[in-house]
Amino acid sequence: MTATEVRTDPEKPGRALAAAARPVRWGAGRISFRMHRRTALVSGGALLLAALLLLVSLCVGSYPVALPDVARALFYGTGDRLAVHFVNQERLPQALLAILAGCALGMSGAIFQSVSRNALASPDVIGFNSGAATGAILVIVTFGGAAASVAAGAIVGGLVTALLVSALASRGGLHGIRLVLIGLGVTAMLGSVNSYLLTRSSLNDSQNAHIWLVGTLNGRGWSSVQIMAVALLVLVPLALLFGRRLRMMELGDDLATGLGVRVNASRLALTVLGIGLCGVAVASAGPIPFIALAAPQIAVMVSRSPGVSLVSAGAVGAGLLSAAHLASSQFFTALVWADQQVGWIRIVEESQRNNLLPVGVTTAVLGGVYLAWVLFKRRGTGTA
Repeated sequence: MTATEVRTDPEKPGRALAAAARPVRWGAGRISFRMHRRTALVSGGALLLAALLLLVSLCVGSYPVALPDVARALFYGTGDRLAVHFVNQERLPQALLAILAGCALGMSGAIFQSVSRNALASPDVIGFNSGAATGAILVIVTFGGAAASVAAGAIVGGLVTALLVSALASRGGLHGIRLVLIGLGVTAMLGSVNSYLLTRSSLNDSQNAHIWLVGTLNGRGWSSVQIMAVALLVLVPLALLFGRRLRMMELGDDLATGLGVRVNASRLALTVLGIGLCGVAVASAGPIPFIALAAPQIAVMVSRSPGVSLVSAGAVGAGLLSAAHLASSQFFTALVWADQQVGWIRIVEESQRNNLLPVGVTTAVLGGVYLAWVLFKRRGTGTA
């Protein structure tokens, strides 16, 4: 085991990046891995931010709850009945789902960006989210949309789309820009399919599917949290087991093969794991954009690590989606407050104070700004 990792900078071919890593051993050396100190700090800080945002989200809303009342409701289930209901049955499952779904999306984005060696190759850009949405809509309009069946439909739809995009993009070798362009085309096609399915469904099913397609945590309960938690307990350890191979594959297929990595089998396994992580997140919260795209790159930028870390990407994804969820839940309240301060302009009515903005709307706006920033940063480099 060495204490140094080497990775080629994609923007400066031939130049190697090195970073010191500390070996960590557990269980008398039976379990060992390398950990970059700055990556560990970023991961811990992002998780701490997510925990603080969760605590804030339990206190604020249409029915404000003081922190001592939140503690009593959480640990003892006592106090004001409305406070207990809002904290335990509405706000807590939604906040936990934001953390779990953000972690899944962040790790999924890290897997696809590392496999394709392209910063834009995230599930929401290359069509996997749209495929998962198609599978989920088919279940909603056909079987009524139970939580478990919607999750299964989203995973199957995402997996089929992944196989299609990978098959079309892998001719002559898997190249990042080709994967992105084909993914964008598949996304447009699936968008048309989704629209057609909605026109052929009943009014009630169409409304449910439309709400789900926006990407929202509103109305989600403990059943969605349980599905996400069980899925992550299975998928996250498997993804971490492939983390070492993922780092080697970032060096290129030839060098990874020389180091003993079965590239094709590892790429297939990682793709299935990435689709699984993306699929359960989409099934639980809808096709939320931006998180899978930005979380890995933000983690790399802040930690200054030589490659994408699955742990830090998942932690940053959890923090980003928690922040977006809190901002979305307080959006209309903030607009009403701004109206009251200005006095002469009316953006929303007082009766809309308790409306909840879908979190997918917030992340879509942020994602558009982030994507424009990435393209502007890489202008003239010839890379995507």
